[in-house]
Amino acid sequence: MAETTVRTTPDAMDAAKLEATLDAALDAARAGDSARVEALLDPVHPADVADLLEQVSETDREALLAMGSAVIDGEVLSEISDAIREEVLDALSDDVVADALRELDSDDLVDIVEDLEAKDQGRLLGAMDAADRMAVEQALAWPEHSAGRLMQRETVVAPEHWTVGEAIDFLRKADHLPDQFYHVILVDPRMQPVGYVTLGRVLSAARAVRLKDITEDSFRTVAATDEEADVAYIFNQYHLISCPVVDGSGRLVGVITIDDAMIVLDEEHEEDMLLLAGVGEEASVSDGPLETVKQRLPWLVVNLFTASLSALVISQFQNTIATLVALAALMPIVASTGGIAGTQSLAVAVRALATRDLTRANAGRVVRRELLAGLMNGVGLALILGAAGVLIFGDWHLGAVLALAMMVNQVVAALGGVLVPLTLERMGLDPALASGTFVTTLTDVMGFFAFLGLATVMLT
Repeated sequence: MAETTVRTTPDAMDAAKLEATLDAALDAARAGDSARVEALLDPVHPADVADLLEQVSETDREALLAMGSAVIDGEVLSEISDAIREEVLDALSDDVVADALRELDSDDLVDIVEDLEAKDQGRLLGAMDAADRMAVEQALAWPEHSAGRLMQRETVVAPEHWTVGEAIDFLRKADHLPDQFYHVILVDPRMQPVGYVTLGRVLSAARAVRLKDITEDSFRTVAATDEEADVAYIFNQYHLISCPVVDGSGRLVGVITIDDAMIVLDEEHEEDMLLLAGVGEEASVSDGPLETVKQRLPWLVVNLFTASLSALVISQFQNTIATLVALAALMPIVASTGGIAGTQSLAVAVRALATRDLTRANAGRVVRRELLAGLMNGVGLALILGAAGVLIFGDWHLGAVLALAMMVNQVVAALGGVLVPLTLERMGLDPALASGTFVTTLTDVMGFFAFLGLATVMLT
């Protein structure tokens, strides 16, 4: 494998120093001074270099990428957002790309390649060494978003009958070890994992101790076909550091480490937030205006139709509103307060579904809790709003209408916030998908209907 210049381990920089360094590097790139760019960026963490590339304008990004290996190495390439990765790769020469790829483990290579278009995939695969290319192609054969795509193929294994001394001698003589590993995986003669030992226990135990006598109780395996979201849940639930991956016959094919699992968990949470906001699961600050419109406009159109339902409800009470004009000013209070309450309940429910704290076993209890909480909130708000209605308008009937409508809408909001995502989840859909739109529509329609309906009965 050819030698490459590897970025030194960066020291921590305070925010002001980092900003000044990145500004100076950008100025040097604009001036075409690659030597100064390399000197400035060498102590900067790859993630900060990637952030710089994502946040600058296209013109400045082109200037930085023209510096080639002075800016881009394997770690930086793996940190760059998917939103601009193809643009970055297109701007780099084949030699720079090849040098960067040689520095990466198989899981990082797969992460870079899998979302690219076919022509870009072919270019990157052609730039890899034969062994790396074979590893990536085998990983890409596993289903998308599976453990097989997430794992790295570089593992440290030992026969289950080895002693600590034999393992240490093996590790010292090995020509190549993964950049990061936490366990020595024990395998039987069929290459099926049977346990693992932490490096700390290997280093602290006597040489004569058998590895299988110091294995960890946390040992478990995942199938290469398992969903990566399920793998991330297992890591978080059982506090794993790494986990062997097996194929259909139980043979070891790779390992997943905690850093990759936590990235998946973070991506899942980010996706839920974006879907709840109705901006698309791949929205990014680096997107152009057209991409932003494509992500947001469909949800705005959906909201346009759902808002029409509220308008339809209001139109049914035109005579009531004409009789008492004050109702028009008071309607938004009931609807908007219900919308906020629904969003609160929805956020808790979606988060609980994502972490699997909300399941079929406790769904009934959670729904009852939200019902009671909505009722209690409704009573508290009803007392305040009802009293304000009496004092401001001098009409206890209007105060009573406000109070009752607020109680009804708070209950509806609390129930809608939990039942909508539960229903979507039961249908096999992402609980965050359009939940915000549905809940907002529900609280608006019911708020207007309850308020104007009660006003029709009690005030006209």
